[in-house]
Amino acid sequence: MDLGISGKRALVCASSKGLGLGCAEALAEAGVNLVMNARGAEALEASAQAIRDQYGVDVVTVAADVTTPEGQQKVLEAAAGVDILVTNAGGPPPGLWTDWDRDDFIKALDANMLTPIALIKALVPGMIERGWGRVVNITSVSVKSPVPVLGLSNAARAGLTGYVAGTARQVAGKGVIMNNLQPGLHATDRAEALDGGAAKAQGISVEDAKKQRCATIPAGRYGTRQEFGATCAFMCSQHAGFMVAQNILLDGGATNTTM
Repeated sequence: MDLGISGKRALVCASSKGLGLGCAEALAEAGVNLVMNARGAEALEASAQAIRDQYGVDVVTVAADVTTPEGQQKVLEAAAGVDILVTNAGGPPPGLWTDWDRDDFIKALDANMLTPIALIKALVPGMIERGWGRVVNITSVSVKSPVPVLGLSNAARAGLTGYVAGTARQVAGKGVIMNNLQPGLHATDRAEALDGGAAKAQGISVEDAKKQRCATIPAGRYGTRQEFGATCAFMCSQHAGFMVAQNILLDGGATNTTM
């Protein structure tokens, strides 16, 4: 399928690896030029060069912590005039509800709610002026079905979801389509960390912990970054113009719900 976005330009956050990298790769395959951001310069540049070599698109890298004012400024300077925004940030650490204090919540909100909002506010006005834009926020299955040990993520990402629900409906008529993509368990560093935590808590091997978690997924496995990226690219395409303020769940059927 021709996604109709060849020649467009996208900012993809946290895209040196994992789900963000999957999104960057899929957009590049569709002919989209990229601004890729992550904190680690070495991994970021390696991923960017691989995309340049494979897909022949223009890729600008910005190694910065986008949750800080300084990092946001660097990223926004490089991303001025982008047509597509993919927000993404690693999730806060797991724990019990008694573990977290105000500072923990502020840090989670900064990374998983306030930073995406800041990027939206900075870049969407330009999309409105040009009459076309796409925003995909990578959130989490925890918005749909809260994960008990991920209280910080549950709270921050639900806040972003509420903000997008109202904002997306205000900008859709101006050609800017905004949605959220909710990953379940995918084969990423985040999944490995969660498997490691479960293994430690239960006194079992990491492989056994992974098998336990896979058994809870009707698809019987973790998702891949390629599958995730392809879904994101479709949501950024010309074909998604009637998809507004939706939360697209990509979890292999793990969340048992009819809505």
